Amino acid sequence: MHEQIIETKVIARIRSEFPTKFGIPRQSGLVPSLRARIVFEPEFRNAEALRGIEEFSHLWLIWGFSEVKQEGWSPTVRPPRLGGNRRMGVFATRSPFRPNPIGLSCVELIGADLNPKNPTLIIGGADFMDGTPIYDIKPYLLTTDCHPEASKGFTQEHEDYRLEVEIPEGVVKRLNSEKLEKLREVLAQDPRPAYHHDEDRVYGFPFDGYEVKFQVVEGKVVVREIRRR
Repeated sequence: MHEQIIETKVIARIRSEFPTKFGIPRQSGLVPSLRARIVFEPEFRNAEALRGIEEFSHLWLIWGFSEVKQEGWSPTVRPPRLGGNRRMGVFATRSPFRPNPIGLSCVELIGADLNPKNPTLIIGGADFMDGTPIYDIKPYLLTTDCHPEASKGFTQEHEDYRLEVEIPEGVVKRLNSEKLEKLREVLAQDPRPAYHHDEDRVYGFPFDGYEVKFQVVEGKVVVREIRRR
């Protein structure tokens, strides 16, 4: 039997508020207020390819972990939410370190601009870095894709994990209310690697044109600085 080679093309790219990986929610839908745009590559800027898409509320996106650099693959990985200490089978996780670095996300379709020359999609609950390549888009079907009875495996242990967020008054004034709410939700998810517990360490990440500095002290996220990049 001959090996079949399938050519995969990047059909679009994500435009989001995260220019780097740090700070991005670990799964889609964790921060519903986050928005992103899907901008199609020139070859696929055809509004006809999106005809009828606005009738759906949610979409599946098949995308690539474009920033993952790896040689070969390992049958086991260390999921961040398990503290980086327990190993699980790679196919029992959503780790980016896979034989094929492909991601799958369910997102809310907020709007569809069907401009014939440059159609774009606006999505909610995004968990993407700016520039993420999209390989395919499919409608989410409630009748077949939703399984309320599904078991959650080891993820159920940390399903409700959130941190309290404290942003000093002087820092709050630097963001409008919409951006502030998004940032609170992002920080509440605890962007740190799960094996980091140093309360003296200051973390930082770029977010929507700002540089955000924070610490985690006694289980609370404390923002130290927000400044324009």
